Amino acid sequence: MLRTGIQRLLTILAVLWGAATLTFIAFKLIPGDPVLILSGGSNVVDDAFRATLTRQFGLDQPLWLQYVHYCARALVGNFGESYQYRQPVSQVIAAALRQTLPLALSALLLALALAILNALATAGRWPYLRNFFAGLELCLLSTPVYWLGIILLSLFSFQLHWFPVMGNDGWLSLVLPVIALSLPLTAILSQILRDGLEQALLQPFALTIRSRGAGETRLRLRHGLRHAALAASTLTGTLLANVLSGSILTETVFGRAGIGKITLQAIANRDMPLILGIVMLSALLFVVINLLVDAIYLLVDPRLRTRRL
Repeated sequence: MLRTGIQRLLTILAVLWGAATLTFIAFKLIPGDPVLILSGGSNVVDDAFRATLTRQFGLDQPLWLQYVHYCARALVGNFGESYQYRQPVSQVIAAALRQTLPLALSALLLALALAILNALATAGRWPYLRNFFAGLELCLLSTPVYWLGIILLSLFSFQLHWFPVMGNDGWLSLVLPVIALSLPLTAILSQILRDGLEQALLQPFALTIRSRGAGETRLRLRHGLRHAALAASTLTGTLLANVLSGSILTETVFGRAGIGKITLQAIANRDMPLILGIVMLSALLFVVINLLVDAIYLLVDPRLRTRRL
């Protein structure tokens, strides 16, 4: 267990170091003058003020030394102060996460609930209904999230006036973004769960359970769904990380303040500390969620625990 823990820790550090390195290289390759950003975008900066800003933010140091300091701060979570917000990066990201987390988690939970109901209802029976939902899933997967958001806004906000057009005020403003973000997730999770459930229902254990007099509903809920959850749990972990780090389009369409908004602003303004913080957060999320998925495997499939022992 100690060796496994050390290996996982080294994996986390390697992923974070790689993310920090790629961010540093990309930032240095972007054209533009970071001093102009630090000075508030003013095109007229006297030499003395420019020298002060350059020295204060370490831009006068050799490139290799900037990289060393950059990685050292990044790996300990010290991202410095945002050029644009003039606040610690951790505070800016924390404020944005308070808006993005409810959106991402609600969308994922709704997608899981809809996907489970869809898989249970259509796996291995009712071919016409199954084909209908399969076609609908393909359409949802082929439709960009921003287009779904525009359709929902046109119908439920502009026409019916049921929900606000944009903003972060109250739970009503969360309904349409959650639906728009969850529909593509529902489509892909439904496909994985249905395929896994259909394969499970063809296994010998399913015949044994039916021979004992168990009903079809009990077989699907208690046994088949558990086998189908193995592949779906991996995909769910990846989707959660993608939703948290890739909510830019949804938040932009619905005018919500969150990770998507500050990401766009950080890229446009070359706010390197903020970009670094967002990238490191995304990398950490992917690593941590993958570790949690491995732990869920052990809970779902007892055979894996036996192999570990």
